[in-house]
Amino acid sequence: MDELMDYDDAMAAYDPVLGMEVHVELNTASKMFCGCDNSPGGEPNTKTCPVCLGLPGSLPVVNGKAVESAIRIGLALNCQVAPWCRFARKNYFYPDMTKNFQTSQYDEPICFDGHLNLEVDGRTYRIEIERVHMEEDAGKLTHAGSTGRIHGAEYSLVDYNRAGTPLMEIVTKPIRGLGEHAPAVGRAYMAHLRELMRALDVSDARMEAGNMRCDANVSLMPKGSDELGTRTETKNVNSLRSVEGALRYEIQRQGAILAGGGRVHQETRHWHEEGWTSPGRSKEEAEDYRYFPEPDLVPVAPSRAWVEELRATLPEPPAQRRARLQEAWGFTDLEMRDVVGNEGSLDLIAATVAAGATPAAARKWWLGELSRRANEAGVDLSGLGVTPAQVADVQALVDAGTVNDKLARQVFDGVLAGEGSPAEVVEGRGLAVVSDDGALGAAVDAAIAANPDVAQKIRDGKVQAAGALIGQVMKAMRGKADAARVRAILLEKLA
Repeated sequence: MDELMDYDDAMAAYDPVLGMEVHVELNTASKMFCGCDNSPGGEPNTKTCPVCLGLPGSLPVVNGKAVESAIRIGLALNCQVAPWCRFARKNYFYPDMTKNFQTSQYDEPICFDGHLNLEVDGRTYRIEIERVHMEEDAGKLTHAGSTGRIHGAEYSLVDYNRAGTPLMEIVTKPIRGLGEHAPAVGRAYMAHLRELMRALDVSDARMEAGNMRCDANVSLMPKGSDELGTRTETKNVNSLRSVEGALRYEIQRQGAILAGGGRVHQETRHWHEEGWTSPGRSKEEAEDYRYFPEPDLVPVAPSRAWVEELRATLPEPPAQRRARLQEAWGFTDLEMRDVVGNEGSLDLIAATVAAGATPAAARKWWLGELSRRANEAGVDLSGLGVTPAQVADVQALVDAGTVNDKLARQVFDGVLAGEGSPAEVVEGRGLAVVSDDGALGAAVDAAIAANPDVAQKIRDGKVQAAGALIGQVMKAMRGKADAARVRAILLEKLA
């Protein structure tokens, strides 16, 4: 295990510098340079053709929708849009790309010189965007072995379905002046991009599914120095928590090396979810990729009129939308931070409120019961199988007194099991709260008879003791009693 420097000591001695390279898979119908299906999943190697397999004689054609998405992403990041750009071949050993090069953009990206502002812990940070460029994704390698990595694998399998998927790479300029907040800013940047991609509707941006991945670069400068240190690049980090953890770990690891008189090696690193990074390979420079212009593709030259048409399609900026919703919902800063930090919950809560639930109720269900179920199932909230309209219907049943919160959890069980709408589940499972005074009165009498000492305390004025008898009634009626009515009947009998 690496030696780590105490984080506070590292911050006292060094200034961290970040660089974020984010890959975003677009949700276009077809791939970047061919007409193959771009939807996720499917049997391995069934969504391929001579173009995305790089067979001799095949010729690529640029996906117009992908170009449109790239421009909209650039505009949303306040970038300039190039009036003319072209593709290049990036040569490298690609075991998951049959043509052994990646069609990308090198020194002529479609968008460049952008920026965005992030607010973290009450302070605003300006993130400079160097470029947004178009490229294609590689296939998927699966290494059979105990570690799941190529080292020690018994054999490897390759699926070319993903090869050729439209990919946008968003690259920042070196981000300086972050101090101790560097890992938190890195996390906030990824959260902002994820929200922005979804608002633009250009990507599903599900990090856990690989739709959005981050290569997190970090280096350290000694305090008082203005010379950038040697950076490492932690590859393909795919969650907000992991981005923050990887940056923090590398700051502590590099700090320990430098404090000990050692030298940080420029290399890629692998992030392990247990909370550490390990060496990958020595990091190549641009010349090592032997870029040259792609001879089979014509340049891309978006007209100014088209760019302005696309600018008019941009959605409300995420930060502005969050502020508007927070004010409308009456959430505190802490409550809103929890919503934003729970992937996908903001849109689900907004849709649930639009379906008729109160903001507080929508937040309660999505961040509580439903978030727990999603974690247990290993899926994100949107993949759980419960819709915002169904959540609003469950809350309506609670508000009407048809079920209580405990029974509502059983309603969600039925909805997830495919038993119908919330109302149909209540009827089918017999979950409706019992509010009949006759049945409740009989249950209260039984609880009083079984607990005479507690009943006497209530008669003597210790009303707080009523909770024990109410609990007995609820248990006897399997949670289906109207607790408020039980309390009223109990106190009336013991008055």
